Amino acid sequence: MAQTDMDSGEDGGGGGEPEVIAKTSVLGGFTESTEIRALISSLPVVHENIVTLESAIERFLVIMDRYQEQPHLLDPHLEWMLNLLLELIRSEQSPPLLVHLGFKFLYIISKVRGYKIFMQLFPHEVADVQPVLDLLCRQDPRDPETWETRYMLLLWLSMTCLIPFDLSRLDGHLTSDPSQTREPIMDRILAIAKSYLMVTDKSRDAASVLVSKFVTRPDVKLKRLGDFLDWSLTTISQASDQTMGGTVILDGALQSLAQLFKHGKRDDFLQYAPVVLQCLDQCHVAESSQATLRKLGVKLVQRLGLTFLKPRLAKWRYQRGSRSLAANLSLSQSGSTVQAVSPDMETQSQEEDYDIPEEVENVIEQLLGGLKDKETIVRWSAAKGIGRVTGRLPRELADEVVGSVLDCFSFQETDNAWHGGCLALAELGRRGLLVPSRLPDVVPLILKALVYDEKRGACSVGSNVRDAACYVCWAFARAYEPTELKPFVTQIACALVITAVFDRNINCRRAASVSDHSVSVSGTFPYGIDIVVAADYFAVGNLNNCYLSISVYIASFPEYTRPMIDHLVAMKINHWDGVIRQLATKALHNLTPQAPDYMATTVMPQLLPIALGIDLHSRHGAILASAEISHALYKLANQNNRYCHLTSQPANHTIDCVDGLKNQYVVRPQQIFVVVVVSCLCRGFGGELMRPAVCSLIENMSLSKMPFKDDPEAAVSALAALCEQYYQPQPEVLVSQYIAGLKSTEVLTRCGSALALGSLPRFMIHGKLHQILSGLQQSCSQREVCFTEARRDAAKAMAQVCVTSGVSAQGGSDSVVCEGNVSAVYGALLDCMTDYTLDSRGDVGAWVNGMMCSLAQQSAEKIDRYRAHAGSVFVRLLHSNNPAVPHIPHREELLAIFPTEGAEGLNWNAPSQAFPHITQLLRLPQYQYHTLLGLTVSVGGLTESTVRFSSQSLFDHLMLIQQDAAALGQFSETLLHVFRDNLRNDRVSIPFLKMLDQMLARACFDTFTTDQDHQFCVDLLSLCKEEIKKSKDTQKLRSAIAVFCGLIQFQGEVRKKVLFQLLLLLCHPFPVIRKTTASQVYEMLLTYDDVIDPDVMDDVMTSLSDTNWSVESGDRNSISP
Repeated sequence: MAQTDMDSGEDGGGGGEPEVIAKTSVLGGFTESTEIRALISSLPVVHENIVTLESAIERFLVIMDRYQEQPHLLDPHLEWMLNLLLELIRSEQSPPLLVHLGFKFLYIISKVRGYKIFMQLFPHEVADVQPVLDLLCRQDPRDPETWETRYMLLLWLSMTCLIPFDLSRLDGHLTSDPSQTREPIMDRILAIAKSYLMVTDKSRDAASVLVSKFVTRPDVKLKRLGDFLDWSLTTISQASDQTMGGTVILDGALQSLAQLFKHGKRDDFLQYAPVVLQCLDQCHVAESSQATLRKLGVKLVQRLGLTFLKPRLAKWRYQRGSRSLAANLSLSQSGSTVQAVSPDMETQSQEEDYDIPEEVENVIEQLLGGLKDKETIVRWSAAKGIGRVTGRLPRELADEVVGSVLDCFSFQETDNAWHGGCLALAELGRRGLLVPSRLPDVVPLILKALVYDEKRGACSVGSNVRDAACYVCWAFARAYEPTELKPFVTQIACALVITAVFDRNINCRRAASVSDHSVSVSGTFPYGIDIVVAADYFAVGNLNNCYLSISVYIASFPEYTRPMIDHLVAMKINHWDGVIRQLATKALHNLTPQAPDYMATTVMPQLLPIALGIDLHSRHGAILASAEISHALYKLANQNNRYCHLTSQPANHTIDCVDGLKNQYVVRPQQIFVVVVVSCLCRGFGGELMRPAVCSLIENMSLSKMPFKDDPEAAVSALAALCEQYYQPQPEVLVSQYIAGLKSTEVLTRCGSALALGSLPRFMIHGKLHQILSGLQQSCSQREVCFTEARRDAAKAMAQVCVTSGVSAQGGSDSVVCEGNVSAVYGALLDCMTDYTLDSRGDVGAWVNGMMCSLAQQSAEKIDRYRAHAGSVFVRLLHSNNPAVPHIPHREELLAIFPTEGAEGLNWNAPSQAFPHITQLLRLPQYQYHTLLGLTVSVGGLTESTVRFSSQSLFDHLMLIQQDAAALGQFSETLLHVFRDNLRNDRVSIPFLKMLDQMLARACFDTFTTDQDHQFCVDLLSLCKEEIKKSKDTQKLRSAIAVFCGLIQFQGEVRKKVLFQLLLLLCHPFPVIRKTTASQVYEMLLTYDDVIDPDVMDDVMTSLSDTNWSVESGDRNSISP
């Protein structure tokens, strides 16, 4: 179960959340043994070549990584792989590089299988001690390329230390120079271990394993245990966690101590435990700023606690009995049951009759503090420590520990404390240390943890708490007999179902789904199997599916209906994430048929006062929920024929919400709108949220035919449903109001008026079409930056009005789209396609382009969704047969590029699919200019995938026309045409320069370079000079520098002019431009060695490389063409 500390939006709203597809890859065995054997055997050959070496390593990694989730499949093959690699390592003919390569492969295997299993296979005879130790001594601890060698040697040395002979016996076999002092093997190994405890790489972890195996030997602990502990405590006392070096030293020392107290015998270490605990307290390891050190501190403290306590298993613990599936099945067939084991009180009292050291209280206090740490790894280690230590305590003291853990669930505590408390309860529960009598205290806290969500700024915290609470439920289901959980199972089941379906975080939903499964197998989970099948691990991956589909199915079971509705009302319609609020209201709409009476008589009276409250999110969600529930109740009444007319009396008063809303409630949906508007709640802060919510309320009340007695004008922001219901008699006033709003000085008023005109029903447009279209066309034509959104919405509204009014060639221009007004409509929409207005938000004119993107230019541009829209419209117009669109240029060629059978499957959103097709339009003269203009901003853009595929497609086209002089000449003319038309237009000119740089670098115009002063180069140079004239845009200047360096390949006087421009840029006022120019000119001269006289080449290169181009003064006059 993932532990995430912050709900910052990784699951998002889920509106565009893809379906989760279950893909399993269960391997049946290690099938690549032959290939691995051949790969290892080839290492003596491939290691000599860097290419083959990297290929072999990569292949070995790919094969091994397949078994990360099923590493046990490697077990039958580990021994022969180890022997093959050790044979290479031990060979005297193996060079150092091959030895390191062998250890690298060994490390990859140990990483997949785990070092604890793999290290046991290392040979550990007496004869292995000396060679391994000597090889390890020859290693350089600071070499970053060979850390795998040192890591594996330390593990190997750890195994050789297990030989059952006194190490002093091996000292006699040492050969040394009589003039030198001989060092015993025991001291050498200890010195090696100490030195590697202070390195910065992973060898430090292996060194701690070596310490745990070596220092706990009988002969070593008698002579060196006390000295090593003194050295470790001195190191901890003198090191500081404020420096990187100090952190590394503390890490190694704490790791080694934790391993020692874990693997050593209690009798050997008990005398040292108080001193170590005192040192930790004095050094304040628990207050370190490094999470790793705090984790190691907690780990060491729990090992000290286990050392203080006798190693016995608490007899008072709860034991479920047999957990064997075969045993339980056999018992079920025989009709008997397994009862929980309860120890007799006499034996229990005897077991608890021993003294507890005072230091244990300090240990437990530190572990409880670790539960509240800000890092998950520390809390998790502390929780495991709580479980281990509590298992050795008497029942009364253990119950006090449980009570202290429950204190973590106070509302004054942070989310970290709640998370740590959940982890601790799970550990206590699965170890049988949480006795059933504590469940009434624990279960309510877990239910609160399952919905824990605290807002922090623009996001919330608590997903890790909810995830851990699911882990607690999973642990309880496995730890307790169903009879123990029976009083709480309905509450737990409802809470888990709600989390699995409605939690914002995907990890929490999946964790709850897994816990559902564990609880359901107990047999007491209501409808458990059905729910587990519907809300399985993969189904809950899609948030929309959870809220709108799975929730409806689960709510059909009566035990879950009201809890789900109550949760949505209490926790989700006021959620900080707007998408969750909207999904919650839609879910309430879908759940209404499951409990209409409850919705009408209980939920609606709760929602309506909230809709007028002071909290913005609650107000927004309550208004949306009121609208959705009202509409759902109306539809339900209609389906049951229980509400025939607005003035009719309902046949069944309890199920007919509409009459209830009219007569029973103090606050009615109609009043929400009036109060919200009168209180100005749609203005100022929060108005952006409230206005759409009120519009949704109006729409749903209109669809529900909610009576408005004497105030039809209350719904100012009317939509189509409102107009159909209330504005049939006098539509003129409303239409005139919206047309007048198109001329407002307020941009939001213009936008709202335009969108309102677009949503009008046909009867309101009839007779006023000319007036409406004229107003919208005028709004589209105003190019001020401040009215960009108004132009966007006007273009959208124009299209909607045309669709609503219909088309008739001979009809009246005031009623339908006809010959008299169609030209003006197309003129306005096509004019919008040339709108590329920029403001602080970027290309906001692209909003307008999205309305009518039917030309090749938009199909080749960089914004995916607009390219997709343009491409789909382009293809739809091309393939239209009812009626066919006439006068399409190059129709036959276009049908060959976009055939009918393949066009529907073309994904225009994917650059890899769109650009290979659209660049084929460059062959067609009438499309070449616009296609190239669109490609310019894509090839010279910023998005990696768009740049890669668009440039590749463009250059593929250029390679095809290299031998066609006419086609290449036409393309170059079009290229210059695009440049001329967009001079000083930064939206196009900067990407154009980037694209041009790539073209020149790929020698796309190599044919022109053989001519003296080719006109293309002359014109291009002139346009580039004009583009950067008096420019202070460093991005543009840098792009121009690259283009100038590319133009140097052309012959004639134009080359001197290019060099002159580069010299001017070397003297530019901006240091960054001078440095860029010098760097690129240096590279250019290395590429084109015929540019400068060879006699002065060295001097020029020296000046370019040695001059400090960042300073204002310097020798920048020594370079001349």
